[in-house]
Amino acid sequence: MDHAATHAGGHAHPGAGTYVKIAIILFALTAMEVGAYEVAGSGEPAGLAAIVAPTIIPILVVLSAAKFALVAMFYMHLKQDGPLLSGIFVFPIVIAVAIALALIALFAVVHLMVKPGAH
Repeated sequence: MDHAATHAGGHAHPGAGTYVKIAIILFALTAMEVGAYEVAGSGEPAGLAAIVAPTIIPILVVLSAAKFALVAMFYMHLKQDGPLLSGIFVFPIVIAVAIALALIALFAVVHLMVKPGAH
């Protein structure tokens, strides 16, 4: 067996071509992030900026999450690991996202309940 194709544990690893493809995808996602930020910041082109500017944060979060998932799956080899090791990595991330969403919801509710100018 070719050592590049297998690991000591017997897991098959992607070849160099796969890593190049993932790097190109990561580059494209980063370019989309920079493009979205620039469009939202400059306001040009006006039609696209009207769509992107109000949703810039969710756009950047989704693109960042996609990049994180690709890096974790391929460069950290979670895709080739067993479900137990992947679960040990993914479970705390799920908890952190749930806590972040709960805090966002909490602050949104508090913000809606507090009248402007009242302390």
